[in-house]
Amino acid sequence: MTTPLAKPDLRPANPRFSSGPCAKRPGWTLDALADAALGRSHRAKLGKAKLARAIALTRQVLQVPESHRIGIVPASDTGAVEMALWSLLGARGVDVLAWESFGAGWVTDIAKQLRIADLRRIEADYGHLPNLAEVDFDRDVVFTWNGTTSGVRVPDGGFIPADRAGLTICDATSAAFAQRLDFAKLDVVTFSWQKVLGGEAAHGVLILSPRAVERLETHTPPWPLPKIFRLTKGGKLNEGIFKGETINTPSMLCVEDYLDALEWAEGLGGLDALIARADANFAVIDRFVAASDWAEHLAVDPATRSNTSVCLSIADPEIRALDPAAQAAFAKDMAARLEAEGVAYDIGAYRDAPPGLRIWAGATVETADLEALMPWLDWAFAGARSALRAAA
Repeated sequence: MTTPLAKPDLRPANPRFSSGPCAKRPGWTLDALADAALGRSHRAKLGKAKLARAIALTRQVLQVPESHRIGIVPASDTGAVEMALWSLLGARGVDVLAWESFGAGWVTDIAKQLRIADLRRIEADYGHLPNLAEVDFDRDVVFTWNGTTSGVRVPDGGFIPADRAGLTICDATSAAFAQRLDFAKLDVVTFSWQKVLGGEAAHGVLILSPRAVERLETHTPPWPLPKIFRLTKGGKLNEGIFKGETINTPSMLCVEDYLDALEWAEGLGGLDALIARADANFAVIDRFVAASDWAEHLAVDPATRSNTSVCLSIADPEIRALDPAAQAAFAKDMAARLEAEGVAYDIGAYRDAPPGLRIWAGATVETADLEALMPWLDWAFAGARSALRAAA
């Protein structure tokens, strides 16, 4: 019989380590939304001004080139990605990269919903990147920059040629504002502000390069487009979308919350400061893993490890010897113990991912809270293992 570890003395001040919706910025209160344009039309002067400011601050903080359009669209990052897929694909063959759940979802949509026959799947198991050298950039390419459910990201945009013929469509929702996106290599970038900046959910952001705009204005998809996906009028880009004239009615409360997060980010020092915070947070977890006798990164190659959605697997031989269902139950027991103590919420692995833990380390998380959490991981592991042995 083993003796459980004593509970650590220090607790995280904020136990919210969910990978989405993510923690609010430090110091956030409902007072931050006091100036929201509630009960007003988003098409009124005030509403349009706030939406336009959200676009302008997005460009400023995320360092988006002036050549790229930025639009606020419905249905979170999923809506933004689907809008891009339905509006832009079909002109040439498509390569889709998948190494985790969301990339696999785009494969399914392109194959089964759009039914594009000339489709190549370039895949890898959880913990690995696909072979990027296999990608053919004469084709359109769809990929996630950061695999939210695997903790695996592309190190940079170096694998994308500047003289590509096809479009690059990048789901960047858990990378935007925490990793440096190479906009010169990306024709479409999508994200949702409930991720790295911790904004309220249901809205997506769509960023288009001039090459993407050209495709929109010269290519008519062979399938019908729902109204909320339509980016053109009379064969020309609907410029209003990229000036704050949204396709459907946005929540001005959510817009106000996004503005608050952007202003906080700008006050910190913009993108460089946000990346530095996320890197410092990842370093806390990385040091813990290096010293741990039971935890390891799911991402095998250190160069591909995410600094936001940090995924850990349980490497202890006793637990690894269990069948997959028992391993999953063990990881859920750990997460439940942490939640019951009020020290970490929502850090279980994604439902389709290998059993383990997933800890959000984006810029809205305080480094001190992650430092306080690490001893609790050991405590939860020891408690779950004791319970497993007692039940045997």
